[in-house]
Amino acid sequence: MMKFWKGNILLLIIMMGFTELSAQKDTLIMISGEILTGEIKLFDNGVVTIETSYSDSNFKIEGDKVVRISTVQQFVIITAHGDRYFGTITTSKNDPSIVLINDTEKGEVSESLEDILFLKKIDPTFWSRVDLLISIGYTLTKANDNEQFIGNLETGYVSSKFKSDLSFGIIRTFQENDDNSTRTSRTTGGLGFLIFVVKDWFAVARADLLQSSEQQLNLRAITKGGIGNYVVKTNRMNLGLAGGVAWNYEDYDNLTAKGRNSVEAFAALDYIIFDLGDLDLLTKVIAYPSLTESRRFRTDFSINIKYEFKRDFFINLGLSGNYDNQPAVGSSPTDYVLQTTFGWEL
Repeated sequence: MMKFWKGNILLLIIMMGFTELSAQKDTLIMISGEILTGEIKLFDNGVVTIETSYSDSNFKIEGDKVVRISTVQQFVIITAHGDRYFGTITTSKNDPSIVLINDTEKGEVSESLEDILFLKKIDPTFWSRVDLLISIGYTLTKANDNEQFIGNLETGYVSSKFKSDLSFGIIRTFQENDDNSTRTSRTTGGLGFLIFVVKDWFAVARADLLQSSEQQLNLRAITKGGIGNYVVKTNRMNLGLAGGVAWNYEDYDNLTAKGRNSVEAFAALDYIIFDLGDLDLLTKVIAYPSLTESRRFRTDFSINIKYEFKRDFFINLGLSGNYDNQPAVGSSPTDYVLQTTFGWEL
């Protein structure tokens, strides 16, 4: 009888051990020799995010501190050469500078560890592939009874073949005095799709909306499509270029200004630096030379500096604006916004 119970207890201990091992799916080995086991969520911008069973919050680790990796889960994997894979990744037993990727379509492929730029865990569920960023800001100036509210929402979806993004932002300013009250508004929105073609080349389709009381715009709707390339892509920075054709529709709140329909070319530049400690720097410039309106030229630009706290909270300092050398009669050729917001990112 005692042998029976001892056997069952031993079997239970073994089963508990296997359960614990299966729960600890992914493994990271650090330069210091420390071993982290858990669930790798993401490797992006030079930082690995891993969830462990012994911590209330995710660990964020600099990628150059990792010497070995082993995963059971499947990831979207992007390399410095523009190759994209979908599968598991494990450091070679013979050479720690090489990782073996078990791609679901191509089979086993070897890559240099330092060439791995992006990992994102992909589950079958829709929500596991969604990113979300929310930020808000509020300013009250009693001296001139001025109030300003800022709100931004950005979300995106990523798969092994394409990614999409949806954004919405509002700025509302209210100022009251004894004589009158003034209200200004600026609203932006965007929906974009990026399809990876081969290596670092991609096709892009996008629609952007703008409402601006400063430029007397009830609506500016831009629909564009083109191709692009990541010219530089490392663990410290990304530089992307794109170009194509856009259709621009404009409606003004000025009764003397007629609506416009025009065809434009566009050239876009995205430059991201993320090796500045806890700071990220994003610069975006888009130029629109008109193809149907003589000598008309427009440009949109934005510069954002984001400082990340713990638990995915951040402060963002941003400057964005646009320029039009042929605005509607009585409208300003420029409109810009400088804003500081506090937010959270999923």
